[in-house]
Amino acid sequence: MSERAVQIEKLTHRYGETVALQDVSFEVAPGALFGLLGPNGGGKTTLFRALSTLLRPSEGTARVFGFDASAQQAEVRRRLGVIFQQPALDDELTVRENLGFHGALYGLKGRTLKERINAVLDGFGLAARASDRVKTLSGGLQRRADLARGLLHAPALLLLDEPTTGLDPVARRAFWQSLTRLRREEGTTMLVATHLLEEAEACDVVGILDRGRLVALGTPEALKTALGGETLWLETPDPEGLRDRIQAQFGVEARVRGARLQISHPEAPALLASLYEAFGCQIESATVRKPSLEDVFLVHAGYRLDEGAAVLTEAR
Repeated sequence: MSERAVQIEKLTHRYGETVALQDVSFEVAPGALFGLLGPNGGGKTTLFRALSTLLRPSEGTARVFGFDASAQQAEVRRRLGVIFQQPALDDELTVRENLGFHGALYGLKGRTLKERINAVLDGFGLAARASDRVKTLSGGLQRRADLARGLLHAPALLLLDEPTTGLDPVARRAFWQSLTRLRREEGTTMLVATHLLEEAEACDVVGILDRGRLVALGTPEALKTALGGETLWLETPDPEGLRDRIQAQFGVEARVRGARLQISHPEAPALLASLYEAFGCQIESATVRKPSLEDVFLVHAGYRLDEGAAVLTEAR
């Protein structure tokens, strides 16, 4: 068995002339919580489809514990649990009936199936609702039932594609507490696709996926530290022109990010005072702060995460 839970090598996929993934490579260690951060339409779901054997990539390979997701589908599926953007449950069936049906698909039966169902019901606080139809459950309880479904066959790797979509903050927090307990007690490897910065912050390693390309990879802290101790952000009507003037006069690198300039500098407050003195009429607003994961995304992708839908629509 491979020492890597997931190994993606030069993965590329095209839908006609549209490139959904472009030369993506990364690895996930066993037991890790790996986050793929990016806007909807950035390539996360396509990558998950390739990993879960639902899509054969145009180029490259996706491996799960050493097994090729295209050539060894049965081996991959045995080791895989998937939580989709919407719960994969039959609304008209009870929670227990849904779990029984899913377990049968994986060859579980009899006493073994009953014990696994009872274990996941207890583990996610669903025992009292086992006989309730799924359609009568709240969104948070449906998510927990879906997580129980994905874990019924005790997969070594859990793929979670935007798992908290539609949940309120309380339900989202409870869902993540369930994941934390699961990692602690069972050591399950998790790969989470999300567009929520707070979820990415909770991951061991984060890969930023923008328009099908992996543009940054590292721990959240390392990605933030790479931007410097403090980051200066300037709003200006002429970012390219101001960038050139700042670099010419002060010799510091300034990056254009939409209508903003981003400058990493060890003496950011002092630099800001000098910039206002030299170019005050060209600066609409300025902020000095320690880098956040949102700053990391902006620096590497060139737009804010909440602007992703508009940017990707325009790019098409």
